[in-house]
Amino acid sequence: MAKQKKAVVSNVIRRSRGEQIFNVFNIIIMLFMLFICAYPFWYVICASFSNADALVVSEGMLWLPAKFDLTAYNRVLQDNRIWMGYGNTLIYVFVGTFIQIIMTVLSAYFVSRQYDVPGKKFIMIMIVFTMYFQAGMIPGFLNIQDLGLYDTRWAILLPGAISTFNMVIMRTAMLSIDASMEESAQLDGASQFTILFKIMVPLTKATIAVLILYYGVAHWNSWFNAMVYLQDTSKYPLQLWLRQILIMNEMSATTDGNDSPMLGESIRYANIVVATLPILCLYPFLQKYFVKGMTVGAVKG
Repeated sequence: MAKQKKAVVSNVIRRSRGEQIFNVFNIIIMLFMLFICAYPFWYVICASFSNADALVVSEGMLWLPAKFDLTAYNRVLQDNRIWMGYGNTLIYVFVGTFIQIIMTVLSAYFVSRQYDVPGKKFIMIMIVFTMYFQAGMIPGFLNIQDLGLYDTRWAILLPGAISTFNMVIMRTAMLSIDASMEESAQLDGASQFTILFKIMVPLTKATIAVLILYYGVAHWNSWFNAMVYLQDTSKYPLQLWLRQILIMNEMSATTDGNDSPMLGESIRYANIVVATLPILCLYPFLQKYFVKGMTVGAVKG
């Protein structure tokens, strides 16, 4: 019996030559894809720590900084506007994401209810309509101006208070929850807000985590709306300040005799690192929710 068990185990573990070749081929493909995805990040990091002149004349792939130099980071981080931009961006990220999550959860709960609600179908059609058709920049600017939001922080926070695509994702997640749980809560006298915040929100926290990541990254990378709707430079987000610093340094690097004419190239990469590092540090903590939050409700049966 012991010999038979060993034979069975050996048969399970043993793989054919075709399977071994297939596994090796898969490993090679995955390593190649990893290299394609990771090398651009590594190149940007190395280029940001490189000497500007050495970086321009370097040939081939960059594996290590070309003549390690922190001049680009000194030029970027010594500017007080960077820290003011960081503070404004954090305000936009936290306050804007909070508003968007609240609006998304409330609207998704409304359109996901199984019972008939007056006007629900019409409201859903109008919501989906905005996903494909938008008024454009000029009508949006006039609307912001007429509402008295121009040159205020609310011009950044309110226009994008909800994303139709993210609302549909949240609605799908809520539809995947067993309706009997809501019925049991209603029999116990629970109100709609109790059902929403005591049942729906805890059961869809994976999806909410993904939407927080979506909204947060969108606010962190946003600069165009601030350029259009804000005049007060004290309200500028980080991305807009980095854009202006990059343009000014590219111009000054060609006129200042103390700087290399190619300094703007290193500053460009330093700007990328400064702008993306916080998001890259945040993503690993939310990564475990990402796949689960995106696939919930996608498979039925």
